Amino acid sequence: MNICMPLVLGALLSTTAATAAAATASPAAAPSQAAAPRDGQHDFDFEIGTWKTHLKRLVHPLSGSTTWVELDGTTVVRKIWDGRANLAELETDASSGHLSVLSLRLYDPQARQWSLNTANAKAGTLGVPTVGEFKDGRGEFFDQETFNGRTILVRNVWSEITADSCRFEQAFSDDGGKTWEVNWIAVDTRVK
Repeated sequence: MNICMPLVLGALLSTTAATAAAATASPAAAPSQAAAPRDGQHDFDFEIGTWKTHLKRLVHPLSGSTTWVELDGTTVVRKIWDGRANLAELETDASSGHLSVLSLRLYDPQARQWSLNTANAKAGTLGVPTVGEFKDGRGEFFDQETFNGRTILVRNVWSEITADSCRFEQAFSDDGGKTWEVNWIAVDTRVK
């Protein structure tokens, strides 16, 4: 099942119920004008620039392992299409080797959602995009993909956003979203 389907069905049912209630209400009780939908095309503007990144990565997700590795690196984020897209490049070095990660973030003005498309230099291909949006200073993005032969849910969260710092977290769920295991934490501090 597409993980977005419950969200779409919930929105459809809410809209249908609201329309029916408005049709039976008296004209004086009807709202004068609906609030304009939020335009999130500049949600990632906070991240444009160069950042020092401290990264913690769970070595073997969804295996019961508690072994983490920590890396320090640099992330450079460039604005594209006047903020409706951006390109982030993360570079780190550790005893285990060099890590290069590219993230292309694209804003869909019709859906008012972002897709986060990530690749690492070793694979050379884009992974499954996580899709979502920001609300109240927190961004949540989801997808469904295969990990170790099993279908899992993936959640990316942007939080603790200030002018000079932010936090990114990735988590996996192999039980349909009942529980989540965080496996990637990146804390960015602005360089310029």
